[in-house]
Amino acid sequence: MTKESLDYWKNAIEIAYYIVAIFAALLALWIYRRNSRLERSQWASSLYEKFYERENLKDMRNMLDCPADSEQINEIVIREDAKFTDYLNFFEYVAFLKDSRQLRDSEVEALFGYYLDCLNRHERIRKYINDTANGYEKLRALLKKRK
Repeated sequence: MTKESLDYWKNAIEIAYYIVAIFAALLALWIYRRNSRLERSQWASSLYEKFYERENLKDMRNMLDCPADSEQINEIVIREDAKFTDYLNFFEYVAFLKDSRQLRDSEVEALFGYYLDCLNRHERIRKYINDTANGYEKLRALLKKRK
């Protein structure tokens, strides 16, 4: 083989290597995106089940779905009822998952938008969440974005 022939084959192999590398990178990106969507859907499904099937969250969901600033809501906030704090902690976790990009804004909105609006509807609850001593930083930020 001549030097030109060796250079030709060397260049051909190099080009083939780069084409395969680009294809592998694109395939890896596609797999990553598909797995990310799958993981987000699993998070959303798990949260949906917890929110709509757990009794303590169901009870609080029903209580908060009422006219703004009812006396019942004021009592729950004053007592810091365990069901109430569990409910807020659930949404703090949802906000954490959104911030860490495990959930998208559109997913949070589709699954929980109405109930986030219920939290925002009650001034007493907003004050409770906005009190930094109660520690709902991520939920506070999520609710402020929704106003």
